[in-house]
Formats: sequence, C-alpha cells, structure tokens
Amino acid sequence: MKFIDEAIITVQSGKGGKGCVSFRREPFVPKGGPDGGDGGRGGNVVLISTSRRRSLYQFRFKKHFKAQNGEHGKGNQQTGKSGKDLVIEIPPGTLVTDAITGEVLKDFDKPGESWIAAKGGLGGRGNRWFKTSTNRSPRFAQPGEPGQIVHLKLELKLIADVGIVGLPNAGKSTLISKISSAHPKIADYPFTTLTPTLGVVESSGDKPFIVADIPGLIEGAHKGSGLGTRFLKHIERTRMLIHLIDGSVIEHDDPLQPYRTINRELSMYSEKLAEKKQLVVINKLDLPDVKTAAKIFKTKAKGTRVKCISALTGEGVADLVSEIQQMLNTL
Repeated sequence: MKFIDEAIITVQSGKGGKGCVSFRREPFVPKGGPDGGDGGRGGNVVLISTSRRRSLYQFRFKKHFKAQNGEHGKGNQQTGKSGKDLVIEIPPGTLVTDAITGEVLKDFDKPGESWIAAKGGLGGRGNRWFKTSTNRSPRFAQPGEPGQIVHLKLELKLIADVGIVGLPNAGKSTLISKISSAHPKIADYPFTTLTPTLGVVESSGDKPFIVADIPGLIEGAHKGSGLGTRFLKHIERTRMLIHLIDGSVIEHDDPLQPYRTINRELSMYSEKLAEKKQLVVINKLDLPDVKTAAKIFKTKAKGTRVKCISALTGEGVADLVSEIQQMLNTL
C-alpha cells in the first residue's frame, strides 16, 4: 500500500428535513387542528482515530464525503427520521486543520478519539408549533437547516516512542529490522527508505516500545532537500531520538561532522526536535577501522552518550535495546 501522509478533503454534513404542513382529518372528529411533524436532523460527519489505519491512503482518490440528509416530517405529528452519521476512520497522529485558514481544528494524538468535523442541520418544525389563538390553521412550516461544508487538511505525524535519524546509508533500516519484526527495504545505496517504517521492540521485563525509522536526512533537509520536511514531521511526536552514525564515514580530522549536520537540520526545522533526548549510536563496527574512528569520535564528543554497534552482525544491539528502555523509563 502506498504511504500517504497528507490529504485535503471536503466533508459535508446532512441537511435537516423539512417540517410538515398537515391538518388532522378524521371522521367524527370536528375541528381537527394542525398536526405536521418535524423534519429529522441531518447526519454529522465524524472523524475517529483507529489503529487499523496506518496512512491516509483512502483519501488518495476519494476526497468528498457527505452524510445522510434528515427525512421530512409527516402528518399525524410524525417526526422525520434523522440522517445517519458518516464515520471516517483516520490513523492516530493525524493533525486536522482548516484547509483555507490553516487553523488547527483537532490533533488526534492517540487511538480511539472522535471529533465532529461537520454538524448536521436541524430539522424544521412542523406547522403544529405555529398554532396561536389568532392563527388556528397555520399553513407554513420551517425548512430544515442546511448541512455544513468544511474543507479539511489532514496531516499524519507518526506516533512512536523512539525516532531513528541519520544520514543516508547509516544503517537505520538494518537496525530496525534487527530489533523489531519490521521488514523495511535494505540496500547499499542512498535513500533506500522512501517512507517511514514503524517497528515494535519487545524488551524483557518491560513494556514494548515503538521505533520509527525515517528516510535519511541530508544537508538542507529542513528546507525540503532530499526527502527533507516531508518526513521530519514524523519524529516530532517521539519521546527520544537514536542518532545513528555510519562509522565508516567518520573522518579523523573532523569526526563530528555527520553528527553536527543532522543536529543542525533538526534545530533549523524545529527547536522542539533539537531539544529531544538523544542517544548517539555509531554503526558498522564490522567494517575495518570503525572501532578506531569510534574512539576518536568519543574523545571529541565529550559528555555525549555514545553506543557502538554492528546492526548487520548484531554486535552491541541487545545492549542498545536495554539502554533505550532505561532512557524511556527515566523519561
């Protein structure tokens, strides 16, 4: 299924039914008065967040949604049937804004939330409500209220405990495949990962936690370079970050260059991202000279928590999972 994380849709609630103009007409009942029933209420359009949805793919082709109209009132004081509410399922983590003004309307930050995006119109009142001492036979009733038409922008920001960030080919996909049951595409060229991947990590003696792997970042990502701003938003909701560094590209004269590049892009995109707790992880210990490069990095990055692993062989991965779990517990 194609990953879609933005969509603009139009929702329309149902209009209310008309009130009825009717008079009581029965044999042997003199002076029957007005008995027009009320129109039914139009259906609401309701958004509900559910874990059954992973992306906004269902809005790729269908962009207009309309709830059922209320039925008209009938004689003998019969109220018209209300229109059915239209329920639209969306994934947790969806931010809903007004597509015209940009106003934030609702942030679905957990499963099971519901919100009425468009309220159905009220049904009109029948002519029985307008009988007075001077007008005993009112020949008019109220029309139903029209439904609301709302243009919504849906923006998905994945919900995860841990976000993995790093330059392309740092080994993020390999790592998430090792620590969870996720199966992202893995290859030896940049931007193998084109969509975010979620994985559930089971940790002994603790609750499972969710890890998000996003496509690799490059310099200028905060402006949209590479896959840039399209996916940086997916780590805004995480509790902490794993900053994964390819140990084979660490240069001895400037070992912190990859580390600074990613942190600069995070801070330029959002101060909130720059302030998140980080665990720096140097990957690819299985390659020659990486252990030496890792020692140089640790010497230069004083005061920074650094772990060394080989996601390919699994070296240090179990200790990394334990470290992540401890950090999440303290958070």
